[in-house]
Amino acid sequence: MNDRFEAHLDRHISLATLVRDTLGPAVTLMADRVIATLAAGHKIMLCGNGGSAADAQHIAAELTGRYGVPNRRALAALALSTDSSALTAISNDLGFDQVFARQLEALSQRDDLLIAISTSGRSPNLIAAVERARHLGLYTIGLLGGDGGALRTRVDLPILVPSSETPHIQELHITLGHILCSLVDEAFHPDRRDSDR
Repeated sequence: MNDRFEAHLDRHISLATLVRDTLGPAVTLMADRVIATLAAGHKIMLCGNGGSAADAQHIAAELTGRYGVPNRRALAALALSTDSSALTAISNDLGFDQVFARQLEALSQRDDLLIAISTSGRSPNLIAAVERARHLGLYTIGLLGGDGGALRTRVDLPILVPSSETPHIQELHITLGHILCSLVDEAFHPDRRDSDR
């Protein structure tokens, strides 16, 4: 058991080091786009399936609530996986492939931003969501893994965690989500002048 414990952490550390060494510019660009979107009065929308749905909800909650700065103002973020009535109605009536795209059509506005989270980049409902988002005038970011799948070429900004192991991709996705939230906190810190945002 101890060998498995150490092996898992060794793989995590190795991947985290690779992410640190390669993804800094892309994550900075993601943060810049998110901050600019929020500063302009628009919202961040997130979607994913399974563990990635949990990551979408987690990141949205950190933005609307707080991450590390207790008196930072609330920021507009919405995970599209949280409304069970919408999920089941849309899936039943229109098909599961449309479960996020339909909500985007109803809830988004031009110049909002969509973050699609997927370890494979191949989920049909995320592909449909990104295509709808771009049609509606949203900037799109893919938090992806492996080779990025079909989403890699469909989003405006693909960020690929370079691994084929789903658990380790998910571990780094939420780490990148926390880094994003920290950078957003810094940008909207109440001690900063409004002119700085």
